[in-house]
Amino acid sequence: MEVFKRLLNMARAYYMRFILAMLCMIIAGALQSALPLISKPAIDEIFVSKDVAALKWIPFAIIGIFLFKGLCSYGQAILMSSIGLRIVANLRNKLYEQIQNQSLAFFSDHPTGLLMSRITNDVLSVQAASSEAVTALVKDTFTIICLVGVVFYTDWQLALIAMIVFPLTIYPISRFGKKMRKVTTVTQVTMGTLSSLLQETISGSRIVKAFCMEKYENERFAAENERLRKFSMKAISVNAISSPFMEFLGGLGIAAIIFYGGYNVILGNSTPGTFFSFLAALLMLYEPIKRLTNVNNTINQGIAGGERIFSVIDRVPDIKDKPGAVELPAISRGIDIENVTFCYDTIPVLKNINLSIKTGEVIAFVGMSGGGKTTLVNLIPRFYDVTAGRILIDGHDIRDVTLHSLRGQIAIVSQQTILFNDSIKRNIAYGDIQRTDEEIIAAAKAANAHKFIMRLPQGYDSNIGELGAKISGGEKQRISIARALLKDAPILILDEATSSLDTEAEIEVQDALDNLMKGRTTLVIAHRLSTVRNADRIIALVNGEIVEEGTHETLLAKKGEYYRLHNLQFKDEGNSNGRLAKDLE
Repeated sequence: MEVFKRLLNMARAYYMRFILAMLCMIIAGALQSALPLISKPAIDEIFVSKDVAALKWIPFAIIGIFLFKGLCSYGQAILMSSIGLRIVANLRNKLYEQIQNQSLAFFSDHPTGLLMSRITNDVLSVQAASSEAVTALVKDTFTIICLVGVVFYTDWQLALIAMIVFPLTIYPISRFGKKMRKVTTVTQVTMGTLSSLLQETISGSRIVKAFCMEKYENERFAAENERLRKFSMKAISVNAISSPFMEFLGGLGIAAIIFYGGYNVILGNSTPGTFFSFLAALLMLYEPIKRLTNVNNTINQGIAGGERIFSVIDRVPDIKDKPGAVELPAISRGIDIENVTFCYDTIPVLKNINLSIKTGEVIAFVGMSGGGKTTLVNLIPRFYDVTAGRILIDGHDIRDVTLHSLRGQIAIVSQQTILFNDSIKRNIAYGDIQRTDEEIIAAAKAANAHKFIMRLPQGYDSNIGELGAKISGGEKQRISIARALLKDAPILILDEATSSLDTEAEIEVQDALDNLMKGRTTLVIAHRLSTVRNADRIIALVNGEIVEEGTHETLLAKKGEYYRLHNLQFKDEGNSNGRLAKDLE
């Protein structure tokens, strides 16, 4: 019950509302138990004794009971719902914040759909446990206590007969709860898998259609959906069987009570009013007990969801500020990579890398796919931490400075341009939405994006759709460059920034990149060697190791790895301006 305790602790901030809600629940429960008490004089004095005075006050008493009970029920429902919704909102915020704080390795291990399921489906199950279940626990428990008191007050002998049945319900309720938690866990995991499948196929709809895989994806979705249906059906079956089982046990008790109670009325040992008052209280016990049975299932569903939520909330980020981390000053000397080794799990990707980069230098990394180029540059903004060695910026180990001050000095333009379903203006100003329109337009002009933006119906206020679906690849890349220009960071990472573009778009984007690179320390990853000829130094990586370093001309003269890559890409060895061959990727 540790998860449930944590949820209750979250409700402490709203203790005044909770106290008022409990007061309303207690009053509503007490008024509920008053109904069978008033049925005794109603039957004995009105229907048996035919007392006119009782006929005048009993109906009004019943109206008053129902009126105040309804008001209290309304009050507790509003108060408990507000508490539950606030807890859920706080959980979602904490969960989303914790997800954002995780390293890239976390996202590699957790599919998008599963994380979405945590924030949506799991949180909804917690909401039911934190508001509906708590309400039922307090209100129905108090109602049961009051009604049991009425039952014993009315006829303690009959009450003892009725109480024999209740212990029989404890074991099945416990079994149903454990089964419900297990089924709910599997159901939510399957829901996360289904969400992940949806996210992949919808975002990759162009590839699905290009390869005529609609039928395959339909079958894959249908199979996963069928698994979800089966597990959901199991959950419904477990939930559904508990009520009939309780009804059957209740029927046994009522049958015994009618027999014994009716026998006492016939013998004159009890009045009809006493018997029916007792029977009414007993029948009223059925509904709150039934709700408590379902509450057990609801709580177990909430606990299953809460366990998955807190497993993410409690996860310590792999990459975080160390205690006493300092602000990184503006870069003035350069970057030093010293004896750096990096492993994915236990597989080495980079081996003993040593490299010094001066401020303002343009360094290009080349090599076959899988050589470690992207991994190396991803270590500089601490998307991952080195396994061994260290990376220094102006003599500061990047693990000793704050992530915000480190990443604030780095701008990235990648092959996979990430834009958001928002206006062009907000996409360019992403990272500092307080920038003025003049600054945004100046960045767009420098990125050769202003002209095409102005041709759009709403100009800079035009929405570009999900991942920039409404504009071309070259246009998306120029917006990404404008975003980097506006950030004005001293370190620039270009990760295959032009490899996916056609020749015409590449010329426009390359011109924008030249504007972006001016005066910045630039790290370029490129498979197209024509884009790195003018780099100050070219670093060739093979299997995670630096095998060559130098300018375009010196590396060609060495006739080593760079020379081999050059020959693979260009049809004419002696013409470095020759037509591009097939891209290495």
